[in-house]
Order: sequence, then structure tokens, then C-alpha cells
Amino acid sequence: MKNYKENDYALNKFSQGIVYKFADRIVEITLSDYLAENPDKTEQDFLELKALSDEIYHQQDVTENRTSRLNVSITGLEETEQLATVFLDTELIHRSDVKKAVKAAQKLLESGLLTEVQRRRFLLHFYLGLSIRQIADRESVHQRAVWDSLQWSAKKLKKFFSE
Repeated sequence: MKNYKENDYALNKFSQGIVYKFADRIVEITLSDYLAENPDKTEQDFLELKALSDEIYHQQDVTENRTSRLNVSITGLEETEQLATVFLDTELIHRSDVKKAVKAAQKLLESGLLTEVQRRRFLLHFYLGLSIRQIADRESVHQRAVWDSLQWSAKKLKKFFSE
């Protein structure tokens, strides 16, 4: 188990101030330091900044945990997707496909082929980036219902994508 004192998020979360961790030292900005440097600010401003700081550190911690727990051999690491440079032609093809997909999605939405439920879920999933679970929770339905709805939308989308 990781030492929580070495974790930037825990260090910031459980301190009274905002913590900045550098290679050679740790700096903590307290409420009194903040108010002395910013006389026009209030304690509420500091608390909002502290909450934002906690949120940023938490997001970094979650991202780090997701990526650092992967077992990756260092042999051939330069060829992994995270470190490899994308070839220009691959990037251009990807951009072209994205543009084509957006146009196809617009045509599908304008065509009226989607039911109201399919349309709503399609917008939530493909445009707003909500997961199937998030949509199901939001609509108080089973995940399978959302999945089925998105599958039908995807089948209809393929017709426009091939055009």
C-alpha cells in the first residue's frame, strides 16, 4: 500500500492549506498567507480555491492510479500507444473519419429515423460522452435498455456513414 504522505492528493486533502509539492520541498499556503497576499479576497475565496485544488489533485490521482497499475513490459515500450508518435497519414485518416462520423451523426439526427428515446440517448452518449451506466442511472432504467437503444442507433448511423 502506498504511503499516503507521498500522495499529493492526500497531502493536500488532509492539510489546512493548499499544498504544493516540489522535488526539494513542500510548500503549504495557509488561509492567513492567502489573505495577507490577497487583501481583497475573503475566506470563502480561499475555501473555493482549496476545494478546486483538492478536486484537481483527486483527478490527477485517479488518472495516475488507472495508468500506473497496468503491467507493461519495458521491452518495446517505445512502440506503445502512449509513447509512440502517430504517423501523419494515420492522424489524417483519423481526422477524416471523425469529420465523416460527425456528418453522418448530423444526418441521422436530421433524418427523423431515431425514436425520441434513441435520439436522447444518442445525444447523451455520443455528443456529451456519458457512459451507458450514467445514462441508465439518469433515466432510472436498466443498462441493457440503454445499450439496446444505442445499438439500434449505431445500426442506423452506419447507413449514413457509408454515404
